[in-house]
Amino acid sequence: MLVLTEAAAEAVKSVTSAPEAGDGAGVRITSAPEPENPGALRLAAAASPGADDQVIEAAGARVFVEAEAAPYLEDKVLDAQLDDQGTAHFLLGVQASDQA
Repeated sequence: MLVLTEAAAEAVKSVTSAPEAGDGAGVRITSAPEPENPGALRLAAAASPGADDQVIEAAGARVFVEAEAAPYLEDKVLDAQLDDQGTAHFLLGVQASDQA
């Protein structure tokens, strides 16, 4: 299952903190295949999860993962970095293996 870093959780909460977002808001990750990039994903603020979405909650942040995107994200970590203007940029990494 997708794991959120502390930085990603803070960025998600920042994105969804507007009063009009509502209490159940989060960010939704969907598959967005393009001819030149068939594994593309899209991340956007969402008021609520889709009917078949996985809901991941971490440190008060909510991420909704579309069913089609879930298999790809199964072993991933969502991280975030802020640029000089304070805009969050989300990054995906692979979860560390526990095997030595």
